[in-house]
Amino acid sequence: MKKALLALLVLLTAGVTAAAESKDPVTVMISTSKGNITVELLPAKAPETVANFLRYVDEGFYNGTIFHRVISGFMIQGGGYDQDNSKKQTHDPVINEADNGLSKVRGTIAMARTGDPHSATAQFFINHTDNPALDHRNKGAGWGYAVFGKVTGGMEVVDRIASVETSPGGPFRQDAPREMVIIENISLINE
Repeated sequence: MKKALLALLVLLTAGVTAAAESKDPVTVMISTSKGNITVELLPAKAPETVANFLRYVDEGFYNGTIFHRVISGFMIQGGGYDQDNSKKQTHDPVINEADNGLSKVRGTIAMARTGDPHSATAQFFINHTDNPALDHRNKGAGWGYAVFGKVTGGMEVVDRIASVETSPGGPFRQDAPREMVIIENISLINE
């Protein structure tokens, strides 16, 4: 029985697994209530991070989640809370690949994390502006945040999301959009 379930799981995830294992860029579409954002993922630079992100995409984890933290001129963050502002259960964290040479420039996508450098799970953020202060500096005091891709289409959607009014809301003391911005789904684009 276990072998049959494992074989089924392998078949179901074959497309995402092949994309995650390839060193070639992979394209995903983030469909939101404000429009679509096309993102090119960079497995050659952040293989563990891209594989982790694609695992959540394959599972449909992001469908119906929200951008829960928005700071214009900084970033938009989402992928961890549902529309009831409940935090979703995640897999174990991945290692921090912020030392991959990619800088937090406008339009890059990076993993969100806690103060622990190796705590990223599902939440991500898109840089609304250049944020070099978030770059990797050294393994001791400045781990930074792992960039794993870049927006290739729909930056105007990122701008629209970044411009929504924010206030305290749900479990958040600040920076929560007053108008809910929904991540309807994230899907792999076959090119």
